[in-house]
Amino acid sequence: MHMETASLAGAPERPNEDWAATAVPASGVGGALVLLDGVTPPSGDDGCVHSVPWFTARLGGALTELSASRADLTLTEILAEAIRRTAETHAQTCDLSHVRTPQATVVLARWDAESVEHLVLSDSALLLESPDGAVRAVLDDRLDRIPREVLRSHAATDRLRNAEGGFFTAAADPGVAVRAVTGVTPRREVRAVAALTDGASRWVELFGEGDWADCFGVLRKEGARGLLARVRALETDGTETGGALRWKRHDDATAVYAEL
Repeated sequence: MHMETASLAGAPERPNEDWAATAVPASGVGGALVLLDGVTPPSGDDGCVHSVPWFTARLGGALTELSASRADLTLTEILAEAIRRTAETHAQTCDLSHVRTPQATVVLARWDAESVEHLVLSDSALLLESPDGAVRAVLDDRLDRIPREVLRSHAATDRLRNAEGGFFTAAADPGVAVRAVTGVTPRREVRAVAALTDGASRWVELFGEGDWADCFGVLRKEGARGLLARVRALETDGTETGGALRWKRHDDATAVYAEL
């Protein structure tokens, strides 16, 4: 088994709000990966005294520990428990009912000798590669269904955040875990997995350099660092690429790649 992670901040003056980890259980059989993309709030009050990186580190730490140690729990149950634990750490100091309370997208994958489980919440991506090289993308497309002109309004976005007809992220309510896209694939049908925040998936979704199978090919040949280097080069060389879809020149970008 081989696993690697690479991450780049979107700007040197701003902390990286992505978070990622891989884990191997004490049994040595199987493994897990966790990927979070912290949601950058618009300027103004979010009801919390803590930063987004503070939140993603704590949620990510809980998810990693539970994914590696609690085989008796489903990934949905693990996400709910991790959100509950994280909320408890700042419930006394922060207004967790605030719509902009710190939150993140989530990708989880866990595998053993028999199966590969997955969970995706919001707009990060999980890729599953089969032994014949075919690649399946597991995506939560609810955010993509919302018109871009609506998302450009903070007030409109707030009304859709963690609400029916909108989109969902991991914030302070454990109940959001049931909204995630989940599934199980037989282990024999998966050769490798990869997880990408939307800053890394730009290679496919914004710049159109190839499809998900092509993206996986870059990861296999050049590694996670190679994919991120390609994204940064495209961002730098093509400042107009992406048109209305491109809100930031650079975004935090993280990729996790695991050969099972």
